[in-house]
Amino acid sequence: MAALARLFKPQFSCLVKRSLSTTTATVSEIQSQRLNSSNPPPPLTDDPKASRNFQWVFLGCPGVGKGTYASRLSTLLGVPHIATGDLVREELSSSGPLSHQLEEVVNQGKLVSDEIIFNLLSKRLEAGESKGETGFILDGFPRTIRQAEIIDEVTEIDLVVNLKLREDVLIEKCLGRRICSECGKGFNLASINAKAEDGQPEIIMAALLPPPQCSSKLITRADDTEPVVRERLRVYKEQSQPVEDYYRKQGKLMEFDLPGGIPESWPKLLEALNLDDCGGKKSAVA
Repeated sequence: MAALARLFKPQFSCLVKRSLSTTTATVSEIQSQRLNSSNPPPPLTDDPKASRNFQWVFLGCPGVGKGTYASRLSTLLGVPHIATGDLVREELSSSGPLSHQLEEVVNQGKLVSDEIIFNLLSKRLEAGESKGETGFILDGFPRTIRQAEIIDEVTEIDLVVNLKLREDVLIEKCLGRRICSECGKGFNLASINAKAEDGQPEIIMAALLPPPQCSSKLITRADDTEPVVRERLRVYKEQSQPVEDYYRKQGKLMEFDLPGGIPESWPKLLEALNLDDCGGKKSAVA
């Protein structure tokens, strides 16, 4: 915890508060809450890697795609993408002192304790600091109001992006996930065509199939079974959705309904964030 507090100092003074297109607050509302200066922020087509640092959080149900979009934005904005799920999986594969405890928690679809998460996050940030990293995009953290309160005590989160997707589609996505045991890349075998019903939009997502060299090496994550997926969603609704209200009251929450797969959602997300995937950066994150 000491390392986390030391690293989470308000050291990134050049942070720019973004104008946002959002369902929870208008652009003018967010600007008036977050900006005291009469000068507008520099245009977003400037090189963000050279002049800006971002402290963003991505929220959303398990399987919604937080890692995919956070990783792409990480490349575009030049800040590290820190996924607590990846930190947990790295610890699980390391046979470290927490691995057995984590294995039981993860396989039951439960949330990892605040103490363990902050321990892993502190280690990751400390390693990043030694390499000169500044800013971050947190993926899947904070998951509880207590975690959000602790973060607020030591740093300022600029923006919280809440990705949303129909629950039936989420379940189908999670059950279709596969990982190549050799290269570690993720794929999805589910070809989703969910019809519009009960006020929910139609969602079409093409399968993300592996190349031939990975096809015979695909494995399924141990926690990607229907009972565990449904339990993860239940736990999320119960313990994590209040975090949305926490940031909504602060005027920092941007809710984004995914309209489909990556080809449909990525440009619309950039538009909602008022970002340009300009020049060479477009190919860099494609």
